[in-house]
Formats: sequence, C-alpha cells, structure tokens
Amino acid sequence: MPAIVLVGAQWGDEGKGKATDLMGSAVDYVVKFNGGNNAGHTVVIEGEDGTREKYALHLLPSGILSPNVVPVIGNGVVVDLEVLFKEIEGLEERGVDTSRLVISASAHVIPPYNRTLDKVIERFLGKRKIGTTGRGIGPTYADKMNRIGIRVQDLFDENILRQKVEAALDVKNQMLVKIYNTRAADVDLVVEELRSYADRLAPMVRDTSLELQKALDADKIVLLEAGQATLLDVDHGTYPFVTSSSATAGGACTGSGIPPTRVARVIAILKAYTTRVGEGPFPTELFDDDGETLRKTGQEYGTTTGRPRRCGWMDTVIGRYTTRINGVTDFVITKLDVLTGFEKVPVCVAYEVDGVRHDEMPVNQSDFHHAKPVYEHLDGWWEDISGCRTFEELPENAQKYVLRVEELIGARVSAIGVGPGRHEIIERHALLPD
Repeated sequence: MPAIVLVGAQWGDEGKGKATDLMGSAVDYVVKFNGGNNAGHTVVIEGEDGTREKYALHLLPSGILSPNVVPVIGNGVVVDLEVLFKEIEGLEERGVDTSRLVISASAHVIPPYNRTLDKVIERFLGKRKIGTTGRGIGPTYADKMNRIGIRVQDLFDENILRQKVEAALDVKNQMLVKIYNTRAADVDLVVEELRSYADRLAPMVRDTSLELQKALDADKIVLLEAGQATLLDVDHGTYPFVTSSSATAGGACTGSGIPPTRVARVIAILKAYTTRVGEGPFPTELFDDDGETLRKTGQEYGTTTGRPRRCGWMDTVIGRYTTRINGVTDFVITKLDVLTGFEKVPVCVAYEVDGVRHDEMPVNQSDFHHAKPVYEHLDGWWEDISGCRTFEELPENAQKYVLRVEELIGARVSAIGVGPGRHEIIERHALLPD
C-alpha cells in the first residue's frame, strides 16, 4: 500500500488533527514526522450519547486517539520528554490506550538548556523577535545540524550521553553566561534528568524507518502527519518567521525514513479563512470587527500556547503555492461553518505590490511583506450548515464558495469541515486510495 502525506496549507492551525481523525479508522499507522510540542492538534470526539470530548494534542500524533492505529513519532521530530510523558499520563487518565506508541531511536531530545536558550534569545532579540513558543525547538534543531544534538538512543548509554552533554555545554554555557548573563547549565543535572526517562522510554523505541517500510510491504496504510504547515517550513515558508523543520511533503520522507516513491497521495488542510500565530507578514489579516468575529466564532486561540490567532480572509495565492510545493492531490477545507452569517465573503485571488499584480507568491520576502490583497467578493449565506453531510445539502452560496476556491487553488476539494465534531464533515471524494 502507498503512504499518504497530510500537511497544513497555511500557517498552521488548519485542523490537521480532525482530518487525521477522519481517516484514523482506515489507516494502520499515523506518523508525526517533524516539529515538537510547539504546535497542537485539537480533536473533538462525539460519544454515542451525543456528548463531546475535546482532546488537545501537542507532541503525540493524533492517531493516538484511534484504537487500531499505531502512532509513531518519527526521526524528524524533536522530543521534550517531560511533555511527552505528561501528555501520555493525561490521555491515560481519560481512558485512552497509549501502549501502541512507537518512537524513533533517531529522534532528537530537547535538553533543558535549550529551553532556557530559546527564551533568553527571543528576549534578547526584542523587536526583531521571531515569535517562537520558547520550548527549545529551534535550538535543538540547530544542535542537530551542528552535530552536537542528543538523540533518543543516547539515553540508554550513560557514558555516551555524558560525553554529548559535555560537548554541547562547552559551547552553550559560554553563551548562557557571557552573552545572555544567565546561569550555566550543570552537566550532572542534565544527564540525571534525561536518564530519568530512559526506563519508561525503552519499550517504545524502535527503528521506525524499518518498521514503516515493512508495514507498507505488508499492505498497511501509513499516514504521515505534519506538524506546523507549509508557510512555516524552514525552506519554503515565510522565512525567517518560520519553524525550524521541514513541514512540507518533502519533509515527510526525510522525517520518517520512507522514500518518496512510496508516497501516492498528498492531502493539504486549508482553513476556510486564514490564521497565523506569531510574527511575520500576513496579507489578508483583518484588524476590524470581521477579524474579531472570525476569531470568536472560530475559537482561534492556540492549542499549545493559548495565544489569540491573527485572522484574515481566505488567501488562494497561498493555496496555489501550497499545491505547487507539496504536489497536493486533495484539499480538505475546514471551518466552513465559521463563515456563516457574512453578507459578502472576500477571497484573495492575487496581490498588488507597488502597483504590480502578482498571481503567485512574490519571489522575495520584502515584496510579500508589502503585498496588498486583491479580493473577489462572493455572496455569503445565513443557513446553519453543521448538519450537512453531502455537498448538495450546503446552501448554494456555500457551494459556490467551495467551487471557486477549488478553481483558484488548482487541486480538488475532497472534504469540507462544517463543525468541530468528528462527524461534522462532508466527504466529496475518498481521501484514501482504493
């Protein structure tokens, strides 16, 4: 069977968890292939009695909520062990079985000194700050590239672990003390903290690349789930206001150890409007009552940080870019219900930069920073769409909105979210291959 890649099409928070959950009962493995606990997925599960339970996942793959799925933390992820076990404990307290979780031996671990560095560096940058979550993600990826990182497998050999911590702190402590005027990290305490997780971690650790390729050979379906989103990708995002890893379809291969020849479908999640957390340019951002309405109706507050999200209208220039960069075969539009009640719904179809129209993403960051949206104004709808389960049940203007967006982004819209619940979704085309 082929592998399927699931990516975010904007700046994150598009609802990837809902899409993963939608396919969860049909896939065998769900693999998180990048990022850390700096982004979250919110999944709402409906009980048989009509009650709803909300799960906020930060580090764990959202497939952890599906009882027949093997959730995998791939080698491209950076793991905060304290967060990992707190999240596991929280789910187990709510009756979720987490015993199937598998973690790559080659995934990097976030040591405590990198959390400290992340916070002091961001504070030091002042007005030039990136808007990180301060969880040590960036410094840990930097260590990985500088070849002074600590991997999961290192926790099981105390001598190797100590050597690696000492090597890292030879540099890090100079920075902490002499540049940022803060306390040096103690080698013994760092080693002790990291080693304290080794026994609990050991049963979960595998050669995940080997396991996943064996699964594909055995006709299992593997879903590769991105953290963050296309415009936060370190190579293809709105640099430097990006994350520190590869959040696009290409990153799915490097972050999981699955070759690109095994990937058959790329599904991108596109919110019916646009949101962003943190710093950086955002052409369709709203600063008026419409922006506040989107924020309140859509409950646009960070799953991990609680920060209010910046809100704006749908940007199909970004959508086309996502299609091109990822090779998107299918889009899932989420939160279409949030647009209910607007008389007109603007859709950004191009940018204007210094009097010049751009139908594609400007090649340089300066132009994107100064881009002004060129809008088409589509007719809105007033009907409650949360009960719709077929495309034809949607109000005519909601259908026209979806069809126009589909035309502009250059790939088919295969599913539409019409509410927060697990079953509040319309499936126009099958997301899984036959």
